[in-house]
Amino acid sequence: MMAAAQKPASRQPEYRDGHGFIAEVIRTNRRKSADIRVEDGAVSVVVPVNTPAEKIDQLLAAKRRWIKEKITLHREMTPASSKRYVSGEAFSYLGRNYRLKVETGNFAPVKLLNGRLVVTVPNGTEQPHMVRNALVRWYKRQAEQKLTEKVNRFAPVVGVEPTGVGIRTFKSRWGSCTAKGKLEFNWQIMMAPNRMVDYVVIHELCHLIRHDHSPEFWWEMTRVMPDYPHCREWLKDNAFNFSL
Repeated sequence: MMAAAQKPASRQPEYRDGHGFIAEVIRTNRRKSADIRVEDGAVSVVVPVNTPAEKIDQLLAAKRRWIKEKITLHREMTPASSKRYVSGEAFSYLGRNYRLKVETGNFAPVKLLNGRLVVTVPNGTEQPHMVRNALVRWYKRQAEQKLTEKVNRFAPVVGVEPTGVGIRTFKSRWGSCTAKGKLEFNWQIMMAPNRMVDYVVIHELCHLIRHDHSPEFWWEMTRVMPDYPHCREWLKDNAFNFSL
């Protein structure tokens, strides 16, 4: 089984309050300088492993205007959502709806507790955006764990060995297979029922055998997942429901 797709090493999430946004701190031995990223409206800062928190705060303060511009640009480009990101709203995870519970205080990442998605964020006008970003981070973490587990489970059944698993944001597809054999998945698939997630994983694994949608490809799908036509049609009919 591929080394790159083993269960990710657990690390304690670390966050800094950027006053208007929350930045996730990613510490690594592979960098000698800091790098700020804004993806899906969420901020992360990649730093050398021993960088003091005070230095990270200084960096975020120095780049605050640039970060806010990137966040604003993302909001303007993102289709309007009916969600208000307040307590009581329902969000789907693996086909089940969970109610959101927003608590006020120092930022704490989303936790699934007693059937509720609980997140703690500072009060203020930016609170709904912080809640959305916290949910995006949570879904991405769940996707990284669950999709990697599913790839490791189904790869031997399909008879392939992918080189890795990645989580991305796609506008109009659930997954892709790179020329080097890495599978990449849209984190939003985690809102769909479990069997639909299986379909997406098996679909991309079968692309390691056939890179097209020829009859031979669909034969491979039938061999591994005879009920795939139902899953394919269900996703086509319900894709509009899976967005934040």
